[in-house]
Amino acid sequence: MKTIVSIGSNMGDRRGYIDQALQQIEQKAGHILAVSDIIETKAYGLTEQEDFLNLAISLETQLQPRQLLDVFHEIEADLDRVRIIRWGPRTIDLDIIFYEDLILDEEDLHIPHIDFANRTFVLEPVCQIEPDLVDPRTGNTVTELLDELRQRKETVHEMD
Repeated sequence: MKTIVSIGSNMGDRRGYIDQALQQIEQKAGHILAVSDIIETKAYGLTEQEDFLNLAISLETQLQPRQLLDVFHEIEADLDRVRIIRWGPRTIDLDIIFYEDLILDEEDLHIPHIDFANRTFVLEPVCQIEPDLVDPRTGNTVTELLDELRQRKETVHEMD
C-alpha cells in the first residue's frame, strides 16, 4: 500500500533525527519511494518554540494503518520523542497523511490526516513528490489544496 508521511523535527540535531527516522522507517515500515526536499518552517499551533525542519515521503508498506501508526510511535520513542504538550517541541514527528485512498476516522487516527489541508509545511513537500495526489475527502489534488490555502492566507493578510 502506498502512503504519504509527513516528518518534522525542531529539537536538538534536527537533521540527524530526520536521517535516523528515515533509516528506521525503511527498516521497520516499508520501502521509501520518494523523499521531498527539507524545508524550514515556523512552529504551528504552539508558536513559541524553535523552527521545524519538515519533509514528506512516499512509502510502500504492507502494514495496515494501525500497525503503521504503532511502528511510527516506536520510532518516535526510539528517537526520544516525549508527548507532553500538544503541538509542543519534538525530536521527531511522523504523521500518516494519506494511505492509498482510505478514509478512516478513529479517536486517535484520522486518514487523511485531520488538519493537513491547513498546513503549508505538509502540503508543500507532498506537492513536490505527489503533485497530482487526490484527497479522497474533497476530490481535490494536493496542489489545488495548497493553492486554496495560499489564497486563504493572502485574503487574511489583506484584511489585516
